Amino acid sequence: MIFIYFFLGIYILAMLFILFYSFAQAHLLYHFFQFKKNLNISLEPAAKDLPKVTVQLPIYNEMYVVERLIDAVSKFRYPSDKIEIQILDDSTDETSQIIKRKLKEFPDVNFKYIHRIDRKGFKAGALRDGMEVADGEFIAIFDADFVPDPDFLMKTIGHFQDEKVGMVQTRWTHLNEEYSVLTRLQAFALDAHFMVEQMGRNGQHAFINFNGTGGIWRKSCILDAGNWHDDTLTEDLDLSYRAQQKGWKFIYRPDIKSPAELPPVMSAIKSQQFRWTKGGAECAVKHLGNVLSKKLPFKTKLHATAHLLNAVIFIAVLLVSLSSIPIWWAFHQGYIPDSYFQAAAVFFVGFVIIALVYFFANLSLVDYSWKGIGRFLWELPLFLAVSMGLALHNAQAVWEGLTGKRSPFIRTPKYNLEKSQKSWTKNIYNQIKIPFTTYIEGLLAVIFLMMVILSIHFQTYEMLVFHLMLTFGYSVVFIESLKSYRLK
Repeated sequence: MIFIYFFLGIYILAMLFILFYSFAQAHLLYHFFQFKKNLNISLEPAAKDLPKVTVQLPIYNEMYVVERLIDAVSKFRYPSDKIEIQILDDSTDETSQIIKRKLKEFPDVNFKYIHRIDRKGFKAGALRDGMEVADGEFIAIFDADFVPDPDFLMKTIGHFQDEKVGMVQTRWTHLNEEYSVLTRLQAFALDAHFMVEQMGRNGQHAFINFNGTGGIWRKSCILDAGNWHDDTLTEDLDLSYRAQQKGWKFIYRPDIKSPAELPPVMSAIKSQQFRWTKGGAECAVKHLGNVLSKKLPFKTKLHATAHLLNAVIFIAVLLVSLSSIPIWWAFHQGYIPDSYFQAAAVFFVGFVIIALVYFFANLSLVDYSWKGIGRFLWELPLFLAVSMGLALHNAQAVWEGLTGKRSPFIRTPKYNLEKSQKSWTKNIYNQIKIPFTTYIEGLLAVIFLMMVILSIHFQTYEMLVFHLMLTFGYSVVFIESLKSYRLK
């Protein structure tokens, strides 16, 4: 009986963490509605008052998208004598030659080409090296897969009339969200972050994060916060927390769109997810203690805790999933009374809250249309199932981040795919080696399928839906992983 209560304890603790996270999300949802009511649109400044801006474009082996990026930034509407565009090129393939050829098309645009050969510090190192020679008072940053709004600078620079403002972040939109079901699910998740989470935090002056791209910094803010560090995989989140702890204000503009590409294949999704989740855990280790010890409002500490620990939810989901197996067996044997499952219904509140967050985040973007509601009804369960299927992969990343295991910065391959008829298979950046965890995901799909069969056979349906979603989620992740890791 002791081992039963051991697993029951793990299950309850993990579910309590998920419930805490969902309550924090509920609070963000409330402030999301308040933010929408009070959205402050900054007027464009007079041309004579415009400061000098440096646009930084960190590039590493981006042969499929770099020309599109250069075309886009060359169209910025800003006085030519007050803008420089740094191409921070760490490439080791033909991307460098593509860039040099492309730049010849824009002799009148102030491009500055900077090529590094050692990649020291990866993206953070490239941004830091660019800062040393940047002429601008403000630094705008765009990753290679973005297509910036030509009026981005004019729409954001006005906020810096307030000398306390250190950074302005804009909302990512998606160039290829209709490419496949996988890209739709990513858009579904990211829209919740960029609508409810970023708006909800910014609306109550809690800490938000620069998202690594699609934002503009005051140069003095970056320097005051200690410049770019490369000791985490999420240098953007790290700098954001250092700057806000020093009193700098951040502004979020959901009305300004910064279009970007979503990874179209599972291997690329996993690469991105691993970096984000591990980097978030590394930042939690680095910053959470400092935040909690400072004299900050309780709501700021609450949301910083939920924000920095949000990736831990994958560990919680994995623990709940695995512990559900012995708990099901104990219930079937009569070791756990029905009242325990009845009491566990309180955890359903967390699911309802999370569903509402995704509902309002995604439906607000389509004016709550019936078509949007219909799509939401199939996207939500599919998204939840696939997220559960990614729990093992992401839990490993979080654990490595929490325990201090170092790993190199692995950038997400870009594909330049906006139409479903285009194939990703010939992309030279596709990953080939199949990670061992992929096979474990396949094994978990089989295990939870067996749990579904046993539940139906013994007519113990309490965990049937949960195990069905785990079966489906791990199956999708396993199959899509095998497809995306296949040989050239």
